[in-house]
Amino acid sequence: MIASILLSTVVAEGVVRVVDGLPVFAFPLPEGSGGTVTAEQRDQVPLVAGVSRDWFFRDPPPLPNRGVSPMEWENLFTEIRDHPGKYAPFRPADEFRAWNSVFAGAPCDNDFLKRAPGVLYLYDPPDHHRVPPYRFLPNATTPVGLVTNQIGWRGPPIADPRPANTIRIVFVGASTTVSAHHLPYSYPEYIGEWLNLWAKSKNLSVRFEALNAGRESITSTDIAEIVRTEVVPLRPDLVVYYEGHNQFWLPTVYPDLPQDGTILRPTLPIETPPGWLLTATRFSALARRVQAALGYTGSNLDGREWPKPDYKLVMPEGLDENNPDILDPRLPLHLDTILYDLDRIRADLAGIGSELALSSFAWMVKDGLVLNPIRHKYILEDLNIGEYPTHYRDLVRLAKFENRVFRNYAAEHHLPFIDVARDMPLDPDLFLDAIHNTAGGVRVRAWVVLQYLIPLIERHLADGSWPRPLPATMPPLPTFSPRRIQFQCKSQ
Repeated sequence: MIASILLSTVVAEGVVRVVDGLPVFAFPLPEGSGGTVTAEQRDQVPLVAGVSRDWFFRDPPPLPNRGVSPMEWENLFTEIRDHPGKYAPFRPADEFRAWNSVFAGAPCDNDFLKRAPGVLYLYDPPDHHRVPPYRFLPNATTPVGLVTNQIGWRGPPIADPRPANTIRIVFVGASTTVSAHHLPYSYPEYIGEWLNLWAKSKNLSVRFEALNAGRESITSTDIAEIVRTEVVPLRPDLVVYYEGHNQFWLPTVYPDLPQDGTILRPTLPIETPPGWLLTATRFSALARRVQAALGYTGSNLDGREWPKPDYKLVMPEGLDENNPDILDPRLPLHLDTILYDLDRIRADLAGIGSELALSSFAWMVKDGLVLNPIRHKYILEDLNIGEYPTHYRDLVRLAKFENRVFRNYAAEHHLPFIDVARDMPLDPDLFLDAIHNTAGGVRVRAWVVLQYLIPLIERHLADGSWPRPLPATMPPLPTFSPRRIQFQCKSQ
Protein backbone atom coordinates (compact mmCIF):
# COMPACT_ATOMS: atom_id res chain seq x y z
CA MET A 1 0.00 0.00 0.00
CA ILE A 2 2.74 2.46 1.01
CA ALA A 3 4.80 1.46 -2.02
CA SER A 4 1.80 2.08 -4.27
CA ILE A 5 1.26 5.55 -2.77
CA LEU A 6 4.94 6.42 -3.17
CA LEU A 7 4.95 5.23 -6.77
CA SER A 8 1.80 7.21 -7.56
CA THR A 9 3.32 10.32 -5.97
CA VAL A 10 6.52 9.97 -8.00
CA VAL A 11 4.53 9.54 -11.22
CA ALA A 12 2.32 12.52 -10.36
CA GLU A 13 5.39 14.63 -9.61
CA GLY A 14 6.85 13.78 -13.00
CA VAL A 15 3.62 14.55 -14.82
CA VAL A 16 3.22 17.93 -13.09
CA ARG A 17 6.82 18.84 -13.91
CA VAL A 18 6.26 18.10 -17.57
CA VAL A 19 2.98 20.06 -17.63
CA ASP A 20 4.59 23.04 -15.86
CA GLY A 21 7.64 23.05 -18.12
CA LEU A 22 10.06 22.05 -15.35
CA PRO A 23 13.00 19.63 -15.68
CA VAL A 24 11.98 16.13 -14.65
CA PHE A 25 15.15 15.23 -12.76
CA ALA A 26 16.24 18.61 -11.29
CA PHE A 27 16.83 18.95 -7.52
CA PRO A 28 16.30 21.66 -6.41
CA LEU A 29 13.81 22.87 -8.97
CA PRO A 30 14.31 26.16 -10.80
CA GLU A 31 11.69 28.80 -10.12
CA GLY A 32 8.64 28.81 -12.37
CA SER A 33 9.32 31.03 -15.33
CA GLY A 34 6.25 31.28 -17.55
CA GLY A 35 8.37 29.87 -20.33
CA THR A 36 5.57 28.84 -22.68
CA VAL A 37 5.43 31.02 -25.78
CA THR A 38 3.66 30.35 -29.05
CA ALA A 39 4.35 30.90 -32.72
CA GLU A 40 1.26 33.14 -32.75
CA GLN A 41 2.83 35.43 -30.15
CA ARG A 42 6.08 35.46 -32.14
CA ASP A 43 4.27 36.34 -35.34
CA GLN A 44 2.77 39.49 -33.82
CA VAL A 45 6.26 41.02 -34.06
CA PRO A 46 7.07 42.59 -37.47
CA LEU A 47 9.89 40.65 -39.13
CA VAL A 48 12.75 42.25 -41.06
CA ALA A 49 14.31 40.75 -44.17
CA GLY A 50 16.95 38.11 -43.58
CA VAL A 51 15.56 36.81 -40.28
CA SER A 52 14.19 33.27 -40.10
CA ARG A 53 11.18 32.69 -37.88
CA ASP A 54 12.70 29.32 -36.97
CA TRP A 55 15.42 31.05 -34.96
CA PHE A 56 12.87 32.26 -32.41
CA PHE A 57 12.76 28.90 -30.61
CA ARG A 58 16.54 28.45 -30.67
CA ASP A 59 18.07 28.76 -27.19
CA PRO A 60 21.58 29.94 -26.37
CA PRO A 61 24.03 27.18 -25.39
CA PRO A 62 24.20 26.14 -21.71
CA LEU A 63 26.36 28.45 -19.63
CA PRO A 64 29.82 26.91 -19.21
CA ASN A 65 30.31 28.88 -15.99
CA ARG A 66 27.21 27.54 -14.23
CA GLY A 67 28.24 25.87 -11.00
CA VAL A 68 26.80 24.88 -7.64
CA SER A 69 26.16 27.54 -5.02
CA PRO A 70 28.03 27.01 -1.73
CA MET A 71 26.13 25.44 1.15
CA GLU A 72 26.61 28.63 3.20
CA TRP A 73 24.78 30.56 0.50
CA GLU A 74 21.99 27.98 0.39
CA ASN A 75 21.57 28.32 4.15
CA LEU A 76 21.53 32.13 3.98
CA PHE A 77 18.99 32.01 1.16
CA THR A 78 16.71 29.73 3.18
CA GLU A 79 17.07 31.81 6.34
CA ILE A 80 16.10 35.09 4.65
CA ARG A 81 13.34 33.54 2.54
CA ASP A 82 11.72 31.76 5.48
CA HIS A 83 11.81 34.80 7.81
CA PRO A 84 10.74 37.81 5.72
CA GLY A 85 9.43 39.67 8.75
CA LYS A 86 12.86 39.55 10.36
CA TYR A 87 14.92 40.74 7.38
CA ALA A 88 12.60 42.76 5.11
CA PRO A 89 13.14 44.84 3.06
CA PHE A 90 16.41 42.88 2.64
CA ARG A 91 15.66 39.99 0.27
CA PRO A 92 17.45 36.70 -0.46
CA ALA A 93 18.96 38.00 -3.71
CA ASP A 94 20.46 40.99 -1.86
CA GLU A 95 22.77 38.67 0.05
CA PHE A 96 24.60 37.64 -3.12
CA ARG A 97 25.75 41.09 -4.19
CA ALA A 98 29.01 42.94 -3.66
CA TRP A 99 27.87 46.21 -2.11
CA ASN A 100 29.67 49.46 -2.86
CA SER A 101 31.66 50.18 0.32
CA VAL A 102 31.01 53.93 0.01
CA PHE A 103 27.26 53.32 -0.30
CA ALA A 104 27.32 50.77 2.52
CA GLY A 105 29.35 52.79 5.01
CA ALA A 106 29.02 51.17 8.41
CA PRO A 107 26.36 48.50 7.69
CA CYS A 108 24.64 49.03 11.03
CA ASP A 109 24.12 52.70 10.13
CA ASN A 110 22.67 51.81 6.73
CA ASP A 111 18.88 51.55 6.99
CA PHE A 112 18.77 48.83 4.34
CA LEU A 113 21.93 46.79 4.87
CA LYS A 114 21.49 46.59 8.64
CA ARG A 115 18.64 44.16 7.93
CA ALA A 116 21.06 41.61 6.43
CA PRO A 117 21.70 38.42 8.44
CA GLY A 118 25.15 39.52 9.66
CA VAL A 119 27.03 38.66 6.45
CA LEU A 120 27.72 40.93 3.47
CA TYR A 121 30.12 41.21 0.54
CA LEU A 122 31.70 44.60 -0.23
CA TYR A 123 33.86 46.07 -2.98
CA ASP A 124 35.72 49.37 -3.20
CA PRO A 125 34.64 51.52 -6.19
CA PRO A 126 37.58 52.77 -8.27
CA ASP A 127 36.65 56.47 -7.96
CA HIS A 128 35.14 56.30 -4.46
CA HIS A 129 31.68 57.12 -5.84
CA ARG A 130 28.65 55.77 -3.98
CA VAL A 131 26.98 54.73 -7.26
CA PRO A 132 26.19 52.16 -8.45
CA PRO A 133 25.20 50.73 -5.04
CA TYR A 134 26.38 47.22 -5.90
CA ARG A 135 27.80 44.80 -8.43
CA PHE A 136 26.93 41.14 -8.73
CA LEU A 137 29.49 38.77 -7.28
CA PRO A 138 31.88 37.59 -10.02
CA ASN A 139 32.17 33.99 -11.22
CA ALA A 140 29.17 33.00 -9.11
CA THR A 141 26.14 30.73 -9.26
CA THR A 142 23.68 31.88 -6.62
CA PRO A 143 20.83 29.94 -4.96
CA VAL A 144 18.44 32.29 -6.76
CA GLY A 145 19.77 31.05 -10.11
CA LEU A 146 21.95 33.94 -11.28
CA VAL A 147 25.15 32.95 -13.10
CA THR A 148 27.83 35.63 -13.50
CA ASN A 149 31.06 35.98 -15.45
CA GLN A 150 34.48 37.26 -14.39
CA ILE A 151 33.32 40.90 -14.02
CA GLY A 152 30.04 40.09 -12.26
CA TRP A 153 27.72 40.47 -15.26
CA ARG A 154 24.97 37.98 -15.95
CA GLY A 155 25.87 35.46 -18.62
CA PRO A 156 28.81 33.53 -20.06
CA PRO A 157 32.49 34.45 -19.63
CA ILE A 158 33.76 37.39 -21.67
CA ALA A 159 36.31 36.43 -24.30
CA ASP A 160 39.65 37.91 -23.21
CA PRO A 161 41.58 38.82 -25.23
CA ARG A 162 38.78 39.89 -27.54
CA PRO A 163 38.85 37.90 -30.77
CA ALA A 164 39.29 39.74 -34.04
CA ASN A 165 36.17 40.40 -36.15
CA THR A 166 34.00 40.47 -33.04
CA ILE A 167 31.11 42.93 -32.84
CA ARG A 168 30.49 43.58 -29.16
CA ILE A 169 27.10 44.85 -27.98
CA VAL A 170 26.47 45.73 -24.32
CA PHE A 171 22.94 46.03 -22.95
CA VAL A 172 22.46 48.37 -19.99
CA GLY A 173 19.45 48.92 -17.76
CA ALA A 174 17.86 47.72 -14.56
CA SER A 175 15.77 44.66 -13.64
CA THR A 176 14.08 44.48 -17.03
CA THR A 177 17.53 44.12 -18.61
CA VAL A 178 19.13 41.64 -16.22
CA SER A 179 15.77 39.76 -15.99
CA ALA A 180 14.60 37.68 -13.03
CA HIS A 181 17.51 35.60 -11.81
CA HIS A 182 15.64 32.31 -11.99
CA LEU A 183 14.82 32.70 -15.68
CA PRO A 184 17.01 30.56 -17.94
CA TYR A 185 18.16 33.47 -20.12
CA SER A 186 18.07 37.25 -20.27
CA TYR A 187 17.13 39.04 -23.47
CA PRO A 188 20.73 39.89 -24.49
CA GLU A 189 21.62 36.19 -24.43
CA TYR A 190 18.89 35.38 -26.95
CA ILE A 191 19.99 38.25 -29.16
CA GLY A 192 23.60 37.09 -29.16
CA GLU A 193 22.56 33.60 -30.24
CA TRP A 194 20.28 34.87 -33.00
CA LEU A 195 22.80 37.39 -34.33
CA ASN A 196 25.36 34.63 -34.74
CA LEU A 197 22.76 32.51 -36.56
CA TRP A 198 22.10 35.48 -38.83
CA ALA A 199 25.83 35.96 -39.49
CA LYS A 200 26.18 32.28 -40.36
CA SER A 201 23.20 32.44 -42.71
CA LYS A 202 24.87 35.36 -44.52
CA ASN A 203 28.31 33.71 -44.58
CA LEU A 204 29.75 36.66 -42.68
CA SER A 205 33.16 36.30 -41.09
CA VAL A 206 32.07 38.13 -37.94
CA ARG A 207 31.13 37.00 -34.47
CA PHE A 208 28.67 38.74 -32.16
CA GLU A 209 29.08 39.10 -28.43
CA ALA A 210 26.00 40.31 -26.52
CA LEU A 211 26.77 41.25 -22.91
CA ASN A 212 24.39 42.13 -20.07
CA ALA A 213 25.46 44.91 -17.68
CA GLY A 214 21.97 45.27 -16.15
CA ARG A 215 21.08 44.98 -12.48
CA GLU A 216 17.96 45.57 -10.41
CA SER A 217 16.75 48.71 -8.67
CA ILE A 218 19.14 51.16 -10.28
CA THR A 219 18.58 54.53 -11.94
CA SER A 220 19.97 56.34 -14.96
CA THR A 221 22.65 57.89 -12.73
CA ASP A 222 23.81 54.41 -11.71
CA ILE A 223 23.71 53.27 -15.33
CA ALA A 224 25.85 56.22 -16.43
CA GLU A 225 28.48 55.27 -13.84
CA ILE A 226 28.32 51.61 -14.91
CA VAL A 227 28.93 52.67 -18.51
CA ARG A 228 31.89 54.84 -17.51
CA THR A 229 33.62 52.36 -15.20
CA GLU A 230 32.54 48.92 -16.45
CA VAL A 231 31.35 49.22 -20.06
CA VAL A 232 33.85 51.65 -21.59
CA PRO A 233 36.88 49.43 -20.77
CA LEU A 234 35.30 46.69 -22.93
CA ARG A 235 35.28 48.98 -26.00
CA PRO A 236 31.82 47.92 -27.23
CA ASP A 237 30.65 48.79 -30.71
CA LEU A 238 27.10 49.44 -29.50
CA VAL A 239 25.39 50.03 -26.15
CA VAL A 240 21.61 49.48 -25.90
CA TYR A 241 19.75 51.38 -23.14
CA TYR A 242 16.43 49.97 -21.88
CA GLU A 243 14.95 51.42 -18.70
CA GLY A 244 11.89 53.54 -17.98
CA HIS A 245 10.40 52.63 -14.62
CA ASN A 246 12.72 53.29 -11.68
CA GLN A 247 12.49 57.09 -12.06
CA PHE A 248 8.87 57.07 -13.22
CA TRP A 249 8.06 59.18 -10.16
CA LEU A 250 4.33 59.82 -10.17
CA PRO A 251 4.35 62.52 -7.45
CA THR A 252 6.02 64.83 -10.00
CA VAL A 253 2.65 65.11 -11.76
CA TYR A 254 0.46 64.92 -8.64
CA PRO A 255 0.89 68.21 -6.75
CA ASP A 256 -1.80 67.28 -4.23
CA LEU A 257 -0.09 64.05 -3.14
CA PRO A 258 2.92 63.66 -0.81
CA GLN A 259 6.06 64.35 -2.82
CA ASP A 260 8.11 61.85 -0.82
CA GLY A 261 5.97 58.98 -2.11
CA THR A 262 4.36 58.17 1.25
CA ILE A 263 0.96 57.41 -0.25
CA LEU A 264 -1.48 55.24 1.68
CA ARG A 265 -1.88 52.32 -0.72
CA PRO A 266 -4.34 49.43 -0.68
CA THR A 267 -3.01 46.34 1.04
CA LEU A 268 -3.66 42.65 0.75
CA PRO A 269 -3.48 40.20 3.64
CA ILE A 270 -0.06 38.55 3.81
CA GLU A 271 -0.51 34.80 3.85
CA THR A 272 2.77 33.07 4.65
CA PRO A 273 2.72 29.34 3.86
CA PRO A 274 4.13 27.04 6.55
CA GLY A 275 7.90 26.62 6.51
CA TRP A 276 7.74 22.97 5.50
CA LEU A 277 5.71 23.89 2.41
CA LEU A 278 8.13 26.67 1.43
CA THR A 279 11.00 24.21 1.68
CA ALA A 280 9.11 21.55 -0.26
CA THR A 281 8.42 23.97 -3.13
CA ARG A 282 12.15 24.09 -3.86
CA PHE A 283 12.11 20.38 -4.68
CA SER A 284 8.56 19.44 -5.67
CA ALA A 285 6.22 20.64 -8.40
CA LEU A 286 3.35 19.04 -6.49
CA ALA A 287 4.16 21.19 -3.46
CA ARG A 288 4.03 24.26 -5.68
CA ARG A 289 0.56 23.24 -6.83
CA VAL A 290 -0.51 22.93 -3.18
CA GLN A 291 0.90 26.38 -2.40
CA ALA A 292 -0.88 27.87 -5.41
CA ALA A 293 -4.15 26.19 -4.46
CA LEU A 294 -3.95 27.66 -0.96
CA GLY A 295 -3.43 31.08 -2.49
CA TYR A 296 -6.34 30.65 -4.89
CA THR A 297 -8.82 29.79 -2.16
CA GLY A 298 -7.89 32.97 -0.29
CA SER A 299 -8.03 35.26 -3.31
CA ASN A 300 -10.80 37.80 -3.63
CA LEU A 301 -9.18 39.80 -6.43
CA ASP A 302 -11.24 41.08 -9.32
CA GLY A 303 -9.68 41.12 -12.77
CA ARG A 304 -10.83 44.67 -13.48
CA GLU A 305 -9.13 47.89 -12.41
CA TRP A 306 -9.74 48.60 -8.74
CA PRO A 307 -11.65 51.68 -7.54
CA LYS A 308 -9.34 54.65 -7.01
CA PRO A 309 -9.81 58.14 -5.59
CA ASP A 310 -9.98 61.27 -7.69
CA TYR A 311 -6.74 63.19 -8.11
CA LYS A 312 -5.35 66.02 -10.17
CA LEU A 313 -2.71 65.17 -12.79
CA VAL A 314 -0.79 68.32 -13.70
CA MET A 315 1.69 68.55 -16.56
CA PRO A 316 3.90 71.65 -16.97
CA GLU A 317 1.97 74.49 -18.61
CA GLY A 318 2.63 74.77 -22.32
CA LEU A 319 4.41 71.42 -22.57
CA ASP A 320 3.40 69.60 -25.75
CA GLU A 321 2.77 66.02 -24.66
CA ASN A 322 2.69 64.77 -28.24
CA ASN A 323 5.99 66.40 -29.17
CA PRO A 324 7.83 67.24 -25.95
CA ASP A 325 10.77 69.63 -25.94
CA ILE A 326 13.72 67.66 -24.56
CA LEU A 327 15.38 70.92 -23.44
CA ASP A 328 12.46 71.90 -21.20
CA PRO A 329 13.84 71.83 -17.63
CA ARG A 330 10.34 71.15 -16.29
CA LEU A 331 10.08 67.64 -17.75
CA PRO A 332 8.28 65.48 -15.15
CA LEU A 333 8.96 61.86 -14.15
CA HIS A 334 12.62 62.80 -13.51
CA LEU A 335 13.15 62.87 -17.26
CA ASP A 336 15.43 65.90 -16.87
CA THR A 337 17.81 63.74 -14.82
CA ILE A 338 17.52 60.80 -17.22
CA LEU A 339 18.38 62.97 -20.24
CA TYR A 340 21.34 64.48 -18.39
CA ASP A 341 22.62 60.98 -17.67
CA LEU A 342 22.07 59.95 -21.29
CA ASP A 343 24.22 62.94 -22.29
CA ARG A 344 26.98 61.61 -20.03
CA ILE A 345 26.67 58.12 -21.52
CA ARG A 346 26.81 59.48 -25.08
CA ALA A 347 29.92 61.50 -24.28
CA ASP A 348 31.72 58.56 -22.69
CA LEU A 349 30.88 56.29 -25.62
CA ALA A 350 31.84 58.91 -28.20
CA GLY A 351 35.27 59.03 -26.59
CA ILE A 352 35.90 55.42 -27.63
CA GLY A 353 34.02 55.51 -30.93
CA SER A 354 31.02 53.55 -29.63
CA GLU A 355 27.36 54.13 -30.44
CA LEU A 356 24.34 54.40 -28.14
CA ALA A 357 20.91 53.02 -29.05
CA LEU A 358 17.88 54.09 -27.02
CA SER A 359 14.73 52.01 -26.48
CA SER A 360 11.17 52.88 -25.63
CA PHE A 361 9.85 51.16 -22.51
CA ALA A 362 6.97 48.67 -22.53
CA TRP A 363 4.18 48.52 -19.93
CA MET A 364 1.46 45.88 -19.63
CA VAL A 365 -1.42 48.33 -19.29
CA LYS A 366 -4.29 49.80 -21.27
CA ASP A 367 -7.50 51.58 -20.37
CA GLY A 368 -10.23 49.03 -19.64
CA LEU A 369 -7.76 46.17 -19.17
CA VAL A 370 -9.33 43.05 -17.63
CA LEU A 371 -6.98 40.37 -16.32
CA ASN A 372 -7.31 36.83 -15.04
CA PRO A 373 -7.17 37.50 -11.27
CA ILE A 374 -5.30 34.26 -10.64
CA ARG A 375 -2.96 33.83 -13.59
CA HIS A 376 -2.18 37.56 -13.79
CA LYS A 377 -2.33 38.26 -10.06
CA TYR A 378 0.99 40.11 -9.92
CA ILE A 379 0.17 42.36 -12.87
CA LEU A 380 -3.11 43.24 -11.19
CA GLU A 381 -1.44 44.01 -7.86
CA ASP A 382 1.38 45.99 -9.46
CA LEU A 383 -0.99 48.21 -11.42
CA ASN A 384 -3.39 48.78 -8.53
CA ILE A 385 -1.04 48.86 -5.53
CA GLY A 386 2.43 49.59 -6.88
CA GLU A 387 1.21 52.41 -9.14
CA TYR A 388 -1.61 53.59 -6.86
CA PRO A 389 -3.60 55.83 -7.22
CA THR A 390 -2.96 56.18 -10.96
CA HIS A 391 -5.76 55.08 -13.26
CA TYR A 392 -4.81 52.77 -16.11
CA ARG A 393 -5.64 55.51 -18.62
CA ASP A 394 -3.15 57.87 -16.97
CA LEU A 395 -0.42 55.23 -16.79
CA VAL A 396 -0.87 54.82 -20.55
CA ARG A 397 -0.75 58.59 -21.02
CA LEU A 398 2.42 59.05 -18.94
CA ALA A 399 4.20 56.03 -20.42
CA LYS A 400 3.52 57.32 -23.93
CA PHE A 401 4.81 60.74 -22.92
CA GLU A 402 8.03 59.28 -21.53
CA ASN A 403 8.56 57.25 -24.70
CA ARG A 404 7.99 60.35 -26.85
CA VAL A 405 10.73 62.09 -24.87
CA PHE A 406 13.03 59.14 -25.56
CA ARG A 407 12.06 59.21 -29.24
CA ASN A 408 12.77 62.93 -29.54
CA TYR A 409 16.08 62.60 -27.70
CA ALA A 410 17.17 59.84 -30.07
CA ALA A 411 16.12 61.90 -33.10
CA GLU A 412 17.90 65.03 -31.85
CA HIS A 413 21.17 63.17 -31.32
CA HIS A 414 20.88 60.82 -34.33
CA LEU A 415 20.71 57.70 -32.19
CA PRO A 416 19.09 54.42 -33.26
CA PHE A 417 15.66 54.18 -31.62
CA ILE A 418 14.32 50.73 -30.74
CA ASP A 419 10.55 51.02 -30.31
CA VAL A 420 9.94 48.13 -27.93
CA ALA A 421 6.73 49.68 -26.59
CA ARG A 422 5.21 49.78 -30.07
CA ASP A 423 6.15 46.28 -31.20
CA MET A 424 5.96 44.24 -27.97
CA PRO A 425 2.64 42.34 -27.94
CA LEU A 426 0.32 43.61 -25.20
CA ASP A 427 -0.27 40.10 -23.87
CA PRO A 428 -0.44 39.55 -20.09
CA ASP A 429 0.88 36.00 -20.50
CA LEU A 430 4.20 37.60 -21.51
CA PHE A 431 4.47 39.66 -18.31
CA LEU A 432 5.22 38.79 -14.68
CA ASP A 433 3.93 42.17 -13.52
CA ALA A 434 3.34 45.56 -15.13
CA ILE A 435 6.86 45.81 -16.60
CA HIS A 436 8.80 42.56 -16.07
CA ASN A 437 8.52 39.69 -18.52
CA THR A 438 8.00 35.98 -18.09
CA ALA A 439 10.60 33.73 -19.70
CA GLY A 440 8.42 33.66 -22.81
CA GLY A 441 8.07 37.44 -22.68
CA VAL A 442 11.85 37.88 -22.40
CA ARG A 443 12.21 35.81 -25.57
CA VAL A 444 9.58 37.89 -27.40
CA ARG A 445 11.15 41.20 -26.31
CA ALA A 446 14.54 39.97 -27.52
CA TRP A 447 12.88 39.12 -30.84
CA VAL A 448 11.53 42.68 -31.06
CA VAL A 449 14.96 44.20 -30.44
CA LEU A 450 16.59 41.86 -32.97
CA GLN A 451 14.45 43.32 -35.76
CA TYR A 452 15.93 46.77 -35.08
CA LEU A 453 19.52 45.62 -34.65
CA ILE A 454 19.78 43.71 -37.94
CA PRO A 455 19.28 46.79 -40.21
CA LEU A 456 21.63 48.83 -38.01
CA ILE A 457 24.33 46.16 -38.22
CA GLU A 458 23.86 45.82 -41.97
CA ARG A 459 24.51 49.55 -42.42
CA HIS A 460 27.72 49.38 -40.38
CA LEU A 461 28.92 46.30 -42.24
CA ALA A 462 28.17 47.96 -45.58
CA ASP A 463 30.18 51.11 -44.80
CA GLY A 464 33.02 49.15 -43.20
CA SER A 465 32.71 50.77 -39.76
CA TRP A 466 32.05 47.39 -38.11
CA PRO A 467 33.80 45.28 -37.06
CA ARG A 468 36.30 47.85 -35.84
CA PRO A 469 40.01 47.05 -35.77
CA LEU A 470 41.16 46.39 -32.23
CA PRO A 471 43.66 48.79 -30.66
CA ALA A 472 47.17 47.51 -30.06
CA THR A 473 46.51 47.46 -26.35
CA MET A 474 43.10 46.94 -24.77
CA PRO A 475 42.26 48.10 -21.25
CA PRO A 476 42.04 45.25 -18.73
CA LEU A 477 38.62 43.87 -17.93
CA PRO A 478 37.02 45.69 -14.96
CA THR A 479 37.39 42.73 -12.61
CA PHE A 480 37.23 43.16 -8.84
CA SER A 481 37.71 41.16 -5.66
CA PRO A 482 34.82 41.41 -3.20
CA ARG A 483 35.49 40.85 0.47
CA ARG A 484 33.23 39.09 2.96
CA ILE A 485 32.41 40.86 6.22
CA GLN A 486 30.50 39.81 9.32
CA PHE A 487 28.72 42.19 11.66
CA GLN A 488 26.06 42.31 14.33
CA CYS A 489 23.77 45.28 14.83
CA LYS A 490 22.50 45.76 18.37
CA SER A 491 19.19 47.32 17.39
CA GLN A 492 18.23 44.87 14.60
